[in-house]
Amino acid sequence: MILVLYLAIFYVLLSLSLYLLFPKADLAAVDGLIPGKNFIKWCEIIGRPAWWSLMLLIPILNIFIFCGMAVNLVRSFGRYGFGDSALAVICAPVIFYLISKNDSDKYLGPNVTMERDYMDEMKKAEKSGDKKKLERLISKNPYKKSFLREWTESIVFAVFAAAFIRMFLIEAFVIPTPSMEGSLMVGDFLFVSKASYGIRTPMTIAMVPLLHNRVPGLGTESYFRKPSLKYNRLPAFEEIDRNKPIVFNWPVGDSVYITSQRSYTVGQARRSDGAIPDRELWQKVKNEDYVVRPIDKKDHYIKRCIALPGDSIQIIDRQVYVNGKKAKNPEKMRFGYYINPPKSGISKQFLDKYDIAQNHADIRADSRGKAIYFLDSLQVAKLKELGDGVAVTPIVNTPQGEQLFPHDTKNYPGWTVDNYGPVWIPKKGATISLTPENISVYRRVIDVYEDNDLEIKGSKIIINQQEAGEYTFKQDYYWAMGDNRHNSEDSRAWGFVPHDHIVGKPLFIWFSTKNASLKDGIRFSRMFKSADID
Repeated sequence: MILVLYLAIFYVLLSLSLYLLFPKADLAAVDGLIPGKNFIKWCEIIGRPAWWSLMLLIPILNIFIFCGMAVNLVRSFGRYGFGDSALAVICAPVIFYLISKNDSDKYLGPNVTMERDYMDEMKKAEKSGDKKKLERLISKNPYKKSFLREWTESIVFAVFAAAFIRMFLIEAFVIPTPSMEGSLMVGDFLFVSKASYGIRTPMTIAMVPLLHNRVPGLGTESYFRKPSLKYNRLPAFEEIDRNKPIVFNWPVGDSVYITSQRSYTVGQARRSDGAIPDRELWQKVKNEDYVVRPIDKKDHYIKRCIALPGDSIQIIDRQVYVNGKKAKNPEKMRFGYYINPPKSGISKQFLDKYDIAQNHADIRADSRGKAIYFLDSLQVAKLKELGDGVAVTPIVNTPQGEQLFPHDTKNYPGWTVDNYGPVWIPKKGATISLTPENISVYRRVIDVYEDNDLEIKGSKIIINQQEAGEYTFKQDYYWAMGDNRHNSEDSRAWGFVPHDHIVGKPLFIWFSTKNASLKDGIRFSRMFKSADID
């Protein structure tokens, strides 16, 4: 609504400025107030064909067209300076008004046509060998730009274009954690389509271009929380499919402690009761040094969409069931194992051939210091074929209490990452009964994601100061899990992914480094592979 209001006000001011400016170009002032005709006449003034104005109706492209038209208009009145062009792009109504009120600003003619004709004259003089005429044209060239201005405009345009593309169309994304191995590896660089599931218009608008949420080296956020716009999303080109990877903002990442290792939610630190081995974290907890982030500035995560709105999910002995049926398992789904190597050991050639323990993230120590290897079914089978006393033993996960969503051991005891649920995924428009038993599952959805005031008073559930026995959801939600099932912090840890947190669809891997470090080598075999993995 705020965006619509802003655009409406901007258009009114723009029309009024054209009303004042048009008479200087011998056009009827009233033409500046007539929707559609004002832009056609604008094109006439600058030397563009009338159909050029139709491109203002094309989303995204219209921003570039409008900026070009604004610059050409001020140049048609002899305003060739960098500051004039910049003001035309930043706030066109202001400079149009200033030109209309300045008696020294005269309409010189259609800038696009005049500049093209001038350049043609220079080419003709150069081609004919008329050096004097060429030198005269060069010395009097009103369109000439200094070396510094050329570079400044080029850099500004490049940054603007890159930031624009990143904001609305495609963003580069690097896999930071091993949660999707071996489908997507730590150090894979992806291009993510932001248009596939509907372009999410910016909410945080005051920010450093091309940075997500942190300024490298400074350890500060790269944006201001205000001013901000409300959430809005353009129509999608395709629906989110079950079992496909998605990129989204970390739902619980609104209040986080940020250390050199990673980000931790305030709730995560509280529930761990000091068990997380990160001294930097506990110093920040002591100092209450946490960061509050808006939706679009929460950390980016990539997981597989396991369940859609309205689905019911359950995990039984590591197998995911959706709506009571076995879900399709990813081809390279991994679990944790202890390995007792053969007496002869395991050769490096064997490990390289089957991609075992190739990344630092492929091995983790348990509470006893014993190595856990994260392996897919093929790797397990090949290790067992070695014989000679080899043993590959699956790890057994015990109940993890408050560490698993919904963090309610009283009503949901005994859940583990391998035996979990069932949980019903909220769907827009669906209504459920609320009880003291199930409120922990949907509390954050109602209170945080859907912006209600929720309180629990004894056995009563109070929503917006009224006792509630049921609730109707305002948006869709999804269930996301990593393919590396024993080494993934996903919906089993923090719950649902709201639709307004969806960023986009992974397209393909354009670069890949081992262990996310160039010094460890480049994975050429992974470059330009599709990220739309099964």
